[in-house]
Amino acid sequence: MMLPICALSGAIFVIGSSARAQELSYTATTRARTTTAAQRRVFVRSKALLVKASVVEDKLMKRNEFAQMGLVLTRDPIDADIILELRHDVLTKYVYSAIDAHTQTVLAGGKVSSLGGTVAGKVAKRFLKQLAQGHP
Repeated sequence: MMLPICALSGAIFVIGSSARAQELSYTATTRARTTTAAQRRVFVRSKALLVKASVVEDKLMKRNEFAQMGLVLTRDPIDADIILELRHDVLTKYVYSAIDAHTQTVLAGGKVSSLGGTVAGKVAKRFLKQLAQGHP
């Protein structure tokens, strides 16, 4: 069976079963180009009912250290270099951990209280401080 061929901008594309593979390859290449080597992608996951991931993301982006350290947010956990996870522990306590997505190494972690400030703000501040110091 002959597959239709389409020429576009000097490139030849075979339309058929390989079209999806080409699209995925293009997407991966485009993603790699838009994020420089110095940038690390952070995915925020919240398993706490009262503290949403978007609130933690907002607090991270408001901190100057976030951009200075070359961090960017991603909504795709597969695309992430660091996964920052927050979960509710007991009463007013929340536990967070930051894991290197490629090596599964814990980069930062700790416990914060919801008393005397927002959990999201405390997590953002402590996470960035620990990341800057290079140890949990």
